[in-house]
Amino acid sequence: MSGQLPVTFVEGFHNVEKLKCMKYKQLGKTGLEVSQVAFGGGALCSKYGFDLEEGIKTVQEAIKAGINYIDTAPWYGQGRSEEVLGLALKDVPRKAYYIATKVGRYELDYQNMFDFSGQKARESVEKSLKLLGLEYIDVIQIHDIEFAPSMDILLNETLPVLEQLVKEGKANFIGVSGYPLSAVKNLVSSTPGRIDMVLSYSRYTLSDNTLLDYMDYFLSQNLGIVCAAAHAMGLLTNAGPQPWHPATNDQKHQACQAAKFCQDQGVELGKLALYHTIQLSGATTFLIGMQTRSLLAMNLDVFYNGLNGKEQEVLQHLYKTTFIRPFNWEGIELERYWAAIKGRASVRVVLTPGGLVAIWCHLRPANES
Repeated sequence: MSGQLPVTFVEGFHNVEKLKCMKYKQLGKTGLEVSQVAFGGGALCSKYGFDLEEGIKTVQEAIKAGINYIDTAPWYGQGRSEEVLGLALKDVPRKAYYIATKVGRYELDYQNMFDFSGQKARESVEKSLKLLGLEYIDVIQIHDIEFAPSMDILLNETLPVLEQLVKEGKANFIGVSGYPLSAVKNLVSSTPGRIDMVLSYSRYTLSDNTLLDYMDYFLSQNLGIVCAAAHAMGLLTNAGPQPWHPATNDQKHQACQAAKFCQDQGVELGKLALYHTIQLSGATTFLIGMQTRSLLAMNLDVFYNGLNGKEQEVLQHLYKTTFIRPFNWEGIELERYWAAIKGRASVRVVLTPGGLVAIWCHLRPANES
């Protein structure tokens, strides 16, 4: 639907003309009518480089332009993203947006990074509500479920607590996220009717089309499908990935070659990556991390106007030369995590001069003491 005003329209707050340009779709069986461009709050912290005042203005301008779905998590800046959103949303009518956050992933150090217990899930939601300054969350998601020690804890602790929070009115719907989509499908199939939406990140990009293999199943379950991270968490941009990015060196080199070609042509790789991703049929909304108004403007321009002739030429060249065979980093983070938990890894977490978190992990063979 486009041209009509969504149910989140607030007279006197929204830019009506921009609002009419936005398209809206129903998020699965939730009944939520969400913008097909969603705001990714993961960028609102030092993990990607960040200015507070600019970030707040970007959130507010995005909502006024018709973006009504916002995603965040305690993991993003260890609460900083939620805190910044709380500041940004103070002067925004609650009717104007839907907000989703998560439970399960929290701290930078591996020993405290994940906790899928029911008690922690409840504590996390209560803390998120305080940071956001809200009485309820529209969607509460289980974050990166592949890191759970077993399916049992998700089925017997995490999910039941989230369902109880929905009954208490502190959340409205339940979702799940994970990088390996096999894990997401497994949880959905094990909990018929109990999951309302799924968040898939970096799985339909210039470098990876894995989401296509699961789209029919997710749609058959009447799930909302949030397709996130078109830029593959910064990998598919001219600036390149942050030091913490889990891709292999070969994969980073391949993306760097694409970025170099784009730079030589005067084109932004991130713009091409976004255009490619939003062509995906079946997704409810495309979740894009953006911490500046200039990025917001560029992303909306791609959504409304597509690419110019030169950009199309560069994209076609990349299809034929650089992104011929899909690649992903599935399993890399899992291996690092469990090696660290089992004492097979030396891990160093530092803060770079720019305030960015960088994580180095050296794995020792399982038979090496």
